[in-house]
Amino acid sequence: MRGEISAIFGGGKVELRQTVKAVTPFGGLVVFLEFLREVGFAEQVKGAMPFELKSPNAIPAVETFTAFVVSVVVGARRFAQAGLVKADKALHGVLGLRRFPTDDTIRNLFKRFNQGAVYRFYSELWEWQLRRLEPRVGGWSLDLDSTVFERYGRQQGALRGHNPRKHGRPSHHPLLAVMAEAQFVLHGWLRSGNCSSARGVVEFLKEGLELLGSRHRIRVVRADSGFFDDKLLSFLEERGLSYIVVARMTRWLKRQAAQVRQWAELDENYA
Repeated sequence: MRGEISAIFGGGKVELRQTVKAVTPFGGLVVFLEFLREVGFAEQVKGAMPFELKSPNAIPAVETFTAFVVSVVVGARRFAQAGLVKADKALHGVLGLRRFPTDDTIRNLFKRFNQGAVYRFYSELWEWQLRRLEPRVGGWSLDLDSTVFERYGRQQGALRGHNPRKHGRPSHHPLLAVMAEAQFVLHGWLRSGNCSSARGVVEFLKEGLELLGSRHRIRVVRADSGFFDDKLLSFLEERGLSYIVVARMTRWLKRQAAQVRQWAELDENYA
């Protein structure tokens, strides 16, 4: 196998070929990095970055941020684990980085972000991604979901709640809205670990639909039994949105379902 690609930074040509001796364990990342280059990731991040580093010796913020993203993709879960790729010169060449930032450099970059900077930075990148999303004939399926992240040490908002993996461990309980066909995260809230799945979901969904605007249409809203809540169902009915929300199959519900004689078809699979 032999090929050639352009580095994300600097635009230099990088030759790709197999070798007898392993050069890097992250060769499969080439496809992901080529995708980032094709969509103009570096240019978008640079334009959205809310500040610029003035020191002549500083690694540009866009390069540090990209190095952080790559570190997460290869498995880093803490800043200190960015060292997973710091010594990989072949990967640095594909990225086009002359210097790979240390974990302290990455940490110091994020220390510059206050709440306003986070909002401006994320909003611009999110709108860029939404512009890349072509409207779908028939509309999108919007999936509501929540997950639990256990936390260690002292982290803001980490409280004890339902945690199936680490019982009693403080956690966060994020709420997500995902456009299923595009695997696109439309909206997200980071909540404390003591929240139920449906906590604040109506206001959350209002924000998500507002972000989506009129260019895209929601075909159906889907959620599991944790969201089987009268406030949510009433909101969906008021907005005229079709929905599939899992309900706990109690005896009363089974009796009611058995009495339904006419079902409203949502598509070829669901009614």
